[in-house]
Amino acid sequence: MLCPYCAHTENRVIDTRESADVIRRRRQCLKCGKRYTTYERIAQTGLMVIKQDGRRESFDRQKLMSGIVKACAKRPVPMPAIEGIVDEIELELHQMAKSEVDSQRIGQMVMQRLRVLDDVAYVRFASVYRRFADLDSLAQEIQRLKERKQREAEERLQVKMAI
Repeated sequence: MLCPYCAHTENRVIDTRESADVIRRRRQCLKCGKRYTTYERIAQTGLMVIKQDGRRESFDRQKLMSGIVKACAKRPVPMPAIEGIVDEIELELHQMAKSEVDSQRIGQMVMQRLRVLDDVAYVRFASVYRRFADLDSLAQEIQRLKERKQREAEERLQVKMAI
């Protein structure tokens, strides 16, 4: 492990924290004394994504992250929330215990989580993912989103009133 400040190879681990699929370590360089954080992930078996045109490519966590970051650009969505979405999706894909998954399924998983997180990011992602043919189809998706949000708000209100 190279120190990001001085490139020295020797360090000591100060703190270790584990979660479901990542180990976070705080390290201190033995040469310059500066501290830095490293993340360790368990290497998963290869997962292939079947694209809409039938091509197959390896699952790329960074590509998934990039798509979500673009959808959330200039929105009040914190980076840890985006990383959490990517972590959840990656974990769910590996728990499916399949060697291949459709890109459609991954897109649905992203949209499901973005709908809860941020409406504008959801519409941005959906516009690219679903490739709306015209403005009317985009407007219909926005109307469906509004109706879904209204239903969810009414359901929450009913639950509050029942309590």
